[in-house]
Amino acid sequence: MKRGFIIALAAVATLGVSGAVAQQKTIAIGTGGTGGVYYPIGGALANLLSKNLKNTQATAQVTGGSVDNLKLIGSGQSEIGFSMADAAVDALKGEDKFKGNPVNLRTLMVLYPNIMHVVSIEGTGVNTMADLKGKRVSTGAPGSATEVMAFRVIEASGLDKDKDMKRERLSVAESVNAIKDRKIDAFFWVGGLPTAGVTDLAATPGVKIKMIDHTEVVAKMNAKYNNLYAPAVIKAGTYPGQTADNKVSAVWNILVTNDKMTDQEAYDIVKLMVEKKADLVAVHKDAESFSVDNQIKSNSPVPWNAGAVKYFVEKGAKM
Repeated sequence: MKRGFIIALAAVATLGVSGAVAQQKTIAIGTGGTGGVYYPIGGALANLLSKNLKNTQATAQVTGGSVDNLKLIGSGQSEIGFSMADAAVDALKGEDKFKGNPVNLRTLMVLYPNIMHVVSIEGTGVNTMADLKGKRVSTGAPGSATEVMAFRVIEASGLDKDKDMKRERLSVAESVNAIKDRKIDAFFWVGGLPTAGVTDLAATPGVKIKMIDHTEVVAKMNAKYNNLYAPAVIKAGTYPGQTADNKVSAVWNILVTNDKMTDQEAYDIVKLMVEKKADLVAVHKDAESFSVDNQIKSNSPVPWNAGAVKYFVEKGAKM
């Protein structure tokens, strides 16, 4: 009997362990390439959630960027993703790169403005947008929102992305290496400030970085794409050797999930992001923008998760 009782206890213990394992929740976070901003902040977010949410293991995925992240959410391979607002609208509506495959998204948080960089170096002959004609230009990695926005900037500049330039599809890290090796003349990159890859290029001995102004295209882009964009400035000194303000275009970044995330899960996630923001800022200063003040419904064109709204309203956001 005693032996039987011990076996029974062991069985119960085993069931208990199995139950605990079964309750472990995994959260995959779609980020971006290693040379951008999504990836380090996404890694910090995964660490934050894993440490503070009970029975939760979060991981950051290296991806091509916004488009990949949205497709991963649509296929159920990710629970959370970083995205630019313009790519998220396309996903929600099933347009452009999501044609016929809409993704039922929900906004968790408005993050920070993503700044469009049009980068060249001295010696390429690229000083204006018009100078891109006939040049070798990277418009961003496949699966990135850089590519989405780059095409719109090019179009609004009066250029044809297919006829007026030899186009490459490189990540920011690949673009930096390619322009150093003189394999391309310029590249597009949309991201936070500063972006590590662009800093690396600007700090390279013998290289003089050139940042191309293009604020004049914002009005045309907004007329076609429902006021998603805004003028912005990359201030002089943001990158080594950058001696003048760079007048550019910008779009909000948002953190999104699917329509299956519970209100309580969303509430807990955004609460952590606001109340332990210092952990994220320690990794990248763009996380400073993860504030209650930026949580305005109109700052995201994607419907909001009700749990996220509940938290932000409690904290005084006008939603």
